[in-house]
Order: sequence, then structure tokens, then C-alpha cells
Amino acid sequence: MIRRIIQSTLLAAIVCSTACAQGKKSFETVKTQPNVEELKLSRVDIKSLKKNKSGAYIIFDGSSLNGWRGYGKEHVPSKWSIDNGALKFSRNPNVDKPEGGDIIFAHDFKNFELEFEWRISEAGNSGVFFLAKEIKGQPIYISSPEYQILDNEKHPDAKMGVDGNRKSASLYDMIPAKPQNAKPVGEWNKSKIVVKGNTVQHFQNGVKVVEYSIRTKEWTELLQASKFSEEKWPMAFHLLNNVGGATKSGLIGFQDHGDDVWYRNITVKVLK
Repeated sequence: MIRRIIQSTLLAAIVCSTACAQGKKSFETVKTQPNVEELKLSRVDIKSLKKNKSGAYIIFDGSSLNGWRGYGKEHVPSKWSIDNGALKFSRNPNVDKPEGGDIIFAHDFKNFELEFEWRISEAGNSGVFFLAKEIKGQPIYISSPEYQILDNEKHPDAKMGVDGNRKSASLYDMIPAKPQNAKPVGEWNKSKIVVKGNTVQHFQNGVKVVEYSIRTKEWTELLQASKFSEEKWPMAFHLLNNVGGATKSGLIGFQDHGDDVWYRNITVKVLK
């Protein structure tokens, strides 16, 4: 832990020194990337999947985990399973030596509409990631924006952050979902994430609740005002500043936050 803190401090000092020499901290600091290694793990041919009536690929049909695996792994962790047609994370699954971790669909998406339904356990927390990269030794959220999944009534995160920016459907720790129209615990919510170029939109229960632009000056300012700032977390700041990397694409994933959560009817429509 101490070694990691020292490394992070040194990296932050180097970046700050460079920025100060330029006379300002700017979006251009993203050019000085920390030394990260992207894992080269299996990918799925999206064209092998069925489409629904609206032309979206069905990436989870309620009966199979084909195409899914753990983040940074080549298998599905045992805490993820199929429960009555839903993809479920179980805090205490009835298996020997239960294994947790975030789960991803193994295909890189660039411009898309991701639709899904979710319900959360009491006082539960989870999240949906997109444009994520698999970085060796690092969690998924170091490179991915997060669509928050939360019990707004009983989880403490709902009262943290700024102006409700940790409540469900929010861009986690950056932009609050407004209006906040999540349904009570135990009920299914319908969500959609749209990524087109630099524009990202969050929908919850049929209403657009968040919109923002990534890879822009405004995006950098959002990061700087969050827990992912250059001073607090330089590696996350640089990866998120250029979210999606050179390909501007990445993985879709669901978070293991230690609480029971269910996802179903997961589809992706690929946009040009």
C-alpha cells in the first residue's frame, strides 16, 4: 500500500510539474499517459448473436452467459449466475469457494445504445460500466464512466457526493440524474445508455436524466472536481480523460459492489 501511495505521489508530482511548466493544467495533459498495460483477453464476434425486433443485439437472453466473463478473467465468477431469467450477483451464493468480481460482455463497443432492466436489494449498490479497458492490476472503474445503480433510500452513497450525483442513473460522482425517478427496492427499473461520438446520455424509466460530452475540456473539468481528479488519482484521471483510448471503444460491464443485484433484457444496438 505504501509503495502504491509513493508511486502515485511521484506520478502526480511529475504531471503537475509538466502542467505548471506549461503555465496551466489543461486537457492536453492527457498526452502524458501513466505506464499502464492493457490485457489482451478473449473477444466475442457480435455478429454471431441474435437481434430483437428493433435491430439490437441480445447480449443476455436470460438463459445463457455466452459472451460474458469476469473483468480480467477468462471465466464467469461464481457469484454471478442466472436467476429466473436475470443475471444476478449474489452476496452469498450457495457454492463452494465463491468468487466475486465485476463481469463484462467481451466485445468492444464504440457508438451504441445499451438497454437493460435492473433491480437492487435493500441498501444495495452496483453500477454499469461502458467504454472500459482491461488494465492489468487495476479495477474496471479506473477507465470507465459509471451509470450508478443504487437503493436511493437506504444506501449511504445517496447522501454523499454533490447534489445527489451518487444516486441511481447518475454519472457517478460527477453529474446527478434529474429528475430522480428510480422505483422502490424490489421493483424493476428500465435504463438506457446512449454513446454517440463524444455525447453520452443516461435514461431511467423512459426519461433522459443525464447528458454530457466526453473527451472535452468540460469533461476534464468534471473529472477534476470528482474523486478521479489528477491530484487524487492520476492514473484514473488520465485514462478517463481519454475514455475509450485510441479506439474510442470499450467493454460493457456490471459491478460487484458486494450487494445482491439483478439485470435482465440486456441489449445493444450498434450505431454508426
